Amino acid sequence: MIPSRQLYLLLLLGTVPGLLLASVGPDFSQPQWLGLAILLVLIWDGIVLLLAVLDALQVTGDRVQVSRNPLQRLSIGRENPVELVITADQRSAVLQIRDDYPPDFASPTSVYSITVSPHQTETLTYAVVPSKRGEYRWGQLYVRQLGPWGLAWQQWKVAQSQTVEVYPDLVGLQALSIRLTLQATGNIRQARRMGMGTEFAELREYATGDDPRLIDWKATARRDRLLVRVLEPEQEQTLVVLLDRGRLMTAQVQGLARYDWGLNATLSLALAALHRGDRVGVGVFDRQMQVWVPPERGQRHLFRLIDQLTPTQPELLEPDYLAAVTVAAKRQTRRALVVLITDVIDATASSELLAAMGHLTARHLPFCVALRDPQIDRQAQTPTTAIADTYARAVALDLLTQRRLTLATLQQKGVLVLDAAVDQISDQLVDRYLQLKARNRL
Repeated sequence: MIPSRQLYLLLLLGTVPGLLLASVGPDFSQPQWLGLAILLVLIWDGIVLLLAVLDALQVTGDRVQVSRNPLQRLSIGRENPVELVITADQRSAVLQIRDDYPPDFASPTSVYSITVSPHQTETLTYAVVPSKRGEYRWGQLYVRQLGPWGLAWQQWKVAQSQTVEVYPDLVGLQALSIRLTLQATGNIRQARRMGMGTEFAELREYATGDDPRLIDWKATARRDRLLVRVLEPEQEQTLVVLLDRGRLMTAQVQGLARYDWGLNATLSLALAALHRGDRVGVGVFDRQMQVWVPPERGQRHLFRLIDQLTPTQPELLEPDYLAAVTVAAKRQTRRALVVLITDVIDATASSELLAAMGHLTARHLPFCVALRDPQIDRQAQTPTTAIADTYARAVALDLLTQRRLTLATLQQKGVLVLDAAVDQISDQLVDRYLQLKARNRL
């Protein structure tokens, strides 16, 4: 039995008559009047406590039924809904429910209140945000039901333990898949593919603004109206993603490790490439190549990538960029777009990265993707008046300057560069890839 607020108020109310009796009696200093006042308070408290016990016992035969819907794969860094199903019997029920979700998960509150009408079933939905990937044990449900008189709660446990897995951003992948499908079917118009590919897709009528060089004169003569060729980017090309899991990728940025932002971007890029018919391979490296998934095509390959990359975690090791690039070049001899996802600081700290990416330009199209911390951007852009804040802003500005110089050096070597905030990297990387495809840069 758990006392309710109403019970405490009634117990407090019981002291009032005793105090009045003790203060207005013939001689309140005499022990008999004080003893009588205490006796009255004890009798009142005893009656109230007995009623509270009876109130709690009434819940025993009329408990609600509470269960948690089975949990599926959860997405890191996303609000994942959790549904609790509550069914009341003959009486309405006032409840407090606490779900024993893993302590590493964030949620707006830990205790949820709900009132369920008689013979009704309600669904209580709340959200959890995991900050790390892996397997987690979900515990029991703790339920409190208020008695019909409102004097006490009865508490019990509901066995609902299960193991759940936290994956990369599957919600983002689903949204990206929908967007790519809409683009492919023409429901979203973009600066499109006309004349920017190499493979013939279809004929359509000439519209204002079309390139006259794409007019198919033979088809125009046969059908007696201007027709133009629609060209698509070449398919069945190869994309290789090298994902750094070294020291710089262990830093926490906006609640997630930088490596997790990079992993989400890797899978988003892989989905876009597989959707366009390309072959995709992925390597995860630190001092050596830890995971290598050979290039394949098809949507099933995405599930293989998710299963093999999800268990990987960043390590406090200095990455060997040259070794990773060498391994990838040996295993992928044909020309490919090689995307290396990492972070850069300055030319000195990134000297090995500069040398490694330069080795790729002879045979492949190298692409360096840098994951930027948005907090540094905000620090550099915020006006300051205090001396300490001014120093912090100066450091942020210097970091950004050194970063731009390093990336400019990469571009001079013929390397494509993308520098974006971690929370925007997936979308910008996919858009950049689609632009490269449309311009036939691969």
